[in-house]
Amino acid sequence: MTGEPPCAILYGNKAKGRPKMPQDTRTLCMGLLAHVDAGKTTLTERLLFDTGAVRVLGSVDEGNTHTDTLDIERARGISVESALTVFEYRDLRVNLLDTPGHIDFSAQVERALWALDAAVLLVSAPDGVQPYTITLSRALERLHIPYLIFINKCDRPGSDPEAVLDEIREALHVRAFMLPATQTVTDAWSEALCDGDDVLTEIYLENGSLSFDQARKATLEQLGYGLVPVLYGSAATGDGSGRLLEAISDWLRPAPKDPGTAPDGRIFGIIQDRALGRGAYVKLESGTVRNRDSVKLPGRTGRVLQIRGIFPGGVRDTGELKAGDVGIVFGWPDCRTGERVGESADLEEAAEGILQQPLLRVRVDPEDPEDLPELRAALEQLSAEDPLLDVYWSARLRTLEVGIMGMIQQEILLDMLQRRFGLKVVFGSPQIIYRETPAMPAEGVCIYTMPKPCWAMLWVRIAPLPRGSGVRYRCTAAVDRLSPRYRRQVEQTVPLALRQGRLGWEVTDIDIEVYDGEDHVFHTHPRDFILATPWAIQDALRNAGSKLLEPMLRAEITVPESAGPKLMNELLQMRASYEETSADGGYLRVLARMPASSSLDFPQRLAALTSGKGRIWTRFDGYEECTDGETHTTPRRGVDPLDTAKYILAMRNAVDAGAEDSW
Repeated sequence: MTGEPPCAILYGNKAKGRPKMPQDTRTLCMGLLAHVDAGKTTLTERLLFDTGAVRVLGSVDEGNTHTDTLDIERARGISVESALTVFEYRDLRVNLLDTPGHIDFSAQVERALWALDAAVLLVSAPDGVQPYTITLSRALERLHIPYLIFINKCDRPGSDPEAVLDEIREALHVRAFMLPATQTVTDAWSEALCDGDDVLTEIYLENGSLSFDQARKATLEQLGYGLVPVLYGSAATGDGSGRLLEAISDWLRPAPKDPGTAPDGRIFGIIQDRALGRGAYVKLESGTVRNRDSVKLPGRTGRVLQIRGIFPGGVRDTGELKAGDVGIVFGWPDCRTGERVGESADLEEAAEGILQQPLLRVRVDPEDPEDLPELRAALEQLSAEDPLLDVYWSARLRTLEVGIMGMIQQEILLDMLQRRFGLKVVFGSPQIIYRETPAMPAEGVCIYTMPKPCWAMLWVRIAPLPRGSGVRYRCTAAVDRLSPRYRRQVEQTVPLALRQGRLGWEVTDIDIEVYDGEDHVFHTHPRDFILATPWAIQDALRNAGSKLLEPMLRAEITVPESAGPKLMNELLQMRASYEETSADGGYLRVLARMPASSSLDFPQRLAALTSGKGRIWTRFDGYEECTDGETHTTPRRGVDPLDTAKYILAMRNAVDAGAEDSW
């Protein structure tokens, strides 16, 4: 296999003499998630070693872990790519995803979430609940993924698991309880269960306790819905790892899967194989897929060439993938990460991430200009692997830009392009990704009848929509004026037409109505309405004028009460609005909404003004009209459709602009 895949399969050797798994083995796809430096990779090594999946315990400090294989990972001591490994315990087979902990690589975690049956969330005992821990917990709750919390690094001096447990309850807003090693149902466990179940509350008040069977049944029902069992120990010393394995086996159970139904699943990673080409990591939720099967993909059908299963000793050809399994499917050369396969292949979902989405755009240039075609191909391949790595190509300007989360991701991308593709590149200055929306209702028209042969006429109305509405499209033109064949072409071209507005940014929160059109039985060429759609929409946008929209972040900030005035001043300077404040135990909690452009370095400023005692959790929270009084434009990447002569020539491939870049 060439290069390092975005979700690398990595193993040690299975220990000799290990008993075979029972025939009724359960399969669990489980993720390890945490804020950076909480000890995920160390815990992965410990679980692999304790279950006999590897013979030698790897060390992050010594750079010999089984899951961090990139040079930059071993040099920095952090994970930047998800790694898929396997271990077996009792009757349980665990496909384990060790994910990065830095927010710049949240796309890696995003992909893991698509595949997970369950998770273990790590919290560092010395550091407590950190910002990204909150983000991960809320993502798991939002998707109702059952998870345990493991308080790690309890071997460090001054560690207090009970204090961290209180912090978990307060910061994560979950019903957390310490899981005992025996079948004893503690008062804390009972109270956590009763807070989510009125019937259990009555039983508890009547009997003074819950039986283990009652607690077990309720716990399995409430996991992923606000209830979180907590364990503690040290991955480095192995303390608590045995109890964690028992808890994983006892409490993290995959939902029943039916291999006899129609196939349905999702691609959560891409790999390149020298012989077989592009391979798709697939988590199959139902049904069975075999070699030579034809499987439904979004808008197309793909034939399976080969299926490789994942085992503790490595990968091997299996010829089939059953419900609940994770495997690699070859034979879909145009597949992309995030695509659904099978019954739900054509379901439309929001492209924006659960955890984060790129807020910055940066230009990428090869050191050798002759390498531009190779750089473009490499970035397009990486974009197929990572759906949040948006690639912007301007054939007219001959420039490449990518969407990124932050500066560490840029550093990793530079390393990856050199390591995997042999390309040396330089980056420009990062730029906030803005959007735009029409300022008022307007109409636009395209009359495309020259030069022959061509005939396409469109009349459109546009209007602004409330923030967060996205794009609403409809065609009300009479069928005898605009035939179904061309109506479909117009609908398919609308998203491309909105990739750049009059300010150069993607257009959103817009209502589009095609209320009239005209095609000609003899003169209309098959591509005429693909050309006409951006022309008509851009004409309407010009008549409407544009409002600039900036990305917003929703933040939950906790600071010592003494730092309250400084925090309020910071929020004012960032053009932030605070929606709620509360005080408890000497700390002030503030819920705020702030522009990304003015707050990208706020976490560092917050640490400075609170001497490291402040905490912030943020998430992307849509776009709002820009209030900083500036107009931020970006160069058009293709020929402007309103420059009609050049645009027509470009669309007809008469100039070196390329149709892909002409709207």
